[in-house]
Amino acid sequence: MSKITTELLLERAVPRSTRLRKIETLNLSKLQLKTGDLDPRLFSRLRHLQKLDLSDNLLDKFPNSLTLPDLRVLNCNNNKLEDVTALKQFPLLEELTYENNVYLTLNDDYKVMFLLQNLRLLNGKDITKLANHVRRVNSRKLTSKVTAHWEKFFRDQLPEKHTAEQVKFIKKKFLKSVQTNVVYGPSSLSEFTRWRVKMIAEEFLAYTLGLEINTDTESEEDMDENEEESTEKPREAAEDMGQVTVMPSKRKRSNSKQGSGNKRSKSQANTKEEAVVTTRKSSPVQDDPAPDQPRTSNQPAREAAPEQGAEGTRKNEEPLPKGQSNRRSSQLTGEQKSQEQDNGVISLIPVKNSKGKEDVSAEPLHFLQCHSKGNSREDFKTQLWSCVFEPLLDCGARKDPIVSSSRTVATCGGESVCLIDCETGTVLKKYKVATEEFFSVAWTTLTMVISDSCKKSHNILAVAGRRGIVKLIHVAADFCYGEIKAHKKPIATVCFSPTRETHLFTASYDKRIALWDIGIPDCDYNFKASQLLVLEALSIPLRIALVPTCPDQYLLAGCEGSCFAWNIKLDKEQKSRPFEAVFQFPDEVGNMTTSHRVDGLAFLNDDVVVSKSSKPGCIYLWSWSRSFDTKGKGSQRTVSAVILAELEWSTTDLSYLMLSTCPAKDYVFCGDERGSVWMYNLSNYTTAWSSAKGKHSDKRIPPTQILKWPELQVNGEQLNEVLINNVVSDPTFTYLVVLTSVNITAIWKKT
Repeated sequence: MSKITTELLLERAVPRSTRLRKIETLNLSKLQLKTGDLDPRLFSRLRHLQKLDLSDNLLDKFPNSLTLPDLRVLNCNNNKLEDVTALKQFPLLEELTYENNVYLTLNDDYKVMFLLQNLRLLNGKDITKLANHVRRVNSRKLTSKVTAHWEKFFRDQLPEKHTAEQVKFIKKKFLKSVQTNVVYGPSSLSEFTRWRVKMIAEEFLAYTLGLEINTDTESEEDMDENEEESTEKPREAAEDMGQVTVMPSKRKRSNSKQGSGNKRSKSQANTKEEAVVTTRKSSPVQDDPAPDQPRTSNQPAREAAPEQGAEGTRKNEEPLPKGQSNRRSSQLTGEQKSQEQDNGVISLIPVKNSKGKEDVSAEPLHFLQCHSKGNSREDFKTQLWSCVFEPLLDCGARKDPIVSSSRTVATCGGESVCLIDCETGTVLKKYKVATEEFFSVAWTTLTMVISDSCKKSHNILAVAGRRGIVKLIHVAADFCYGEIKAHKKPIATVCFSPTRETHLFTASYDKRIALWDIGIPDCDYNFKASQLLVLEALSIPLRIALVPTCPDQYLLAGCEGSCFAWNIKLDKEQKSRPFEAVFQFPDEVGNMTTSHRVDGLAFLNDDVVVSKSSKPGCIYLWSWSRSFDTKGKGSQRTVSAVILAELEWSTTDLSYLMLSTCPAKDYVFCGDERGSVWMYNLSNYTTAWSSAKGKHSDKRIPPTQILKWPELQVNGEQLNEVLINNVVSDPTFTYLVVLTSVNITAIWKKT
């Protein structure tokens, strides 16, 4: 039974009323209302309603036929709205607020400005001038571009005497191509631009060919997910391939850089383009982020769309409810191999690496630009954050993490997740969520029942980011089979338990770390996810690490305010737990303090922890066993980290430059603000540290080698200001994957 009745409406009217048709102001806030509670038949009787307050409810969208012809003011703050296009049914709306709806972005602001011609105030701001620009100037520019695209690529493809089937084919092909290739305005508005371009293109076709106009103003994402990709495309699209591959200086290989609109992900697999390698030196730097969030320019997001380049693969279609799955998938066809680009030459040569007695002999294999926002080849702003190598299915990686892995790595940043073959530089698969920003990826291996009770191991990829939603992807099937709405705020990082393959930890900006059992999907991809534990932090958790000797009992987290440890043993009754210990580290003058941001955290071996905090120019190595007494009683203890050594590092005060370790080779890696990768071979120190008498040396350990960022030129202009956000090696240190602040994934190989 609906929560909204005639009696409730009369009671919540301001002032109270005796008849629905007399109500002009209505307050329906804080009623836990869901979309299904808004009964169009009941609301259609509110013929004179002018002000409606629906704030602090659980609405995810508006029904399309509420029929409120006189509505002028609408408050939808603090809901779960995912789409705004249904608001077009209120043409007289003048004031609209929908703040604190995590899924709505700047693109949605522009949509309502276009749809609601009388709108003056949006979220309390006067948008009159901007709205006029969106409705007129923006529309005029896009119309011109759509028309030019038709004239250049499609007009001659339609015979003078054409059949209905030919028209249908050209329409489908044109709509796909024009949304892909017509670009206007900043990349942060690419979703709005595609939405408007589709609308304008349909109007253009209706006028030119006498076709019906599709009046559905929903996002074009559904079309992308439900239609097969055309195997042909105009030359403009062919020139927009997004992979930039640069081989070592002694070998030339060419690739053009990302096109302004090409859906490159579907054609990138097994596709190469050419770039010229020439000589230069490098130089970097980047803007400093706000202290409480990663350096990023993108906004929250909405839908999952796995994409892939090889023929005959599938991609995901719809968002999935919490703890449920969706089996629908559609076949993709591979696009034609792209033509070689005539311009957009990218030049690169590695500079001489320096510092350190040992030559690691790593050479650059590939430099890829495969995470571009809206597939724009001009995107050198998308931040790349996380990468993890895929485990081999037959290596028992769940029990022994220090084993050989495949040469396939999953990378994330911006709106996409890519699977890359490190040896060839081929982007094997690409998964995209139209306006998401992914921060973290993690692998697990599940034993699934595939058919007739036959069990088989499959690698599953978990990805998460700004929306607070975890996407679960069955990689071999090219299928995003489910999602978990884990947090209401962004997820900073995720990791799986090394001993329990279905246990996933998610660390969020809501200052909580949650432990989930993601379950095992059946042959129909039905699964059930459940929350097992919530760890309360005093500040935002940035990095998490399970203690190798007791991964089912203790978890470490580097946070905005300090470094904490929790007891995560599940036999304890407490589901929500405070931290058990907070660690002190030396500050810049040598005093021990808990007040520091720990933005780098990893175990080098079973006992040695590597962490990077606010102290400039230094990375600490400290002993877990000597710092934390597992037999100690009481929670929220303050303990001093027993420092074993300090690594010499950059003197930058920039945060969120992550470190990583290669335990099998005793290596530590960390990038800096100048595009360089600092590498430390600590194999000569670990034996001494394992001794109880091992003491802290006052002398910092210098890097074994620093890999300098090579100069990268785009159309003759130097690409500067490169920050290394993350550096990860495979378990055997064969490949080194470097993620940057300029939308470039660099792959080095140890020779």
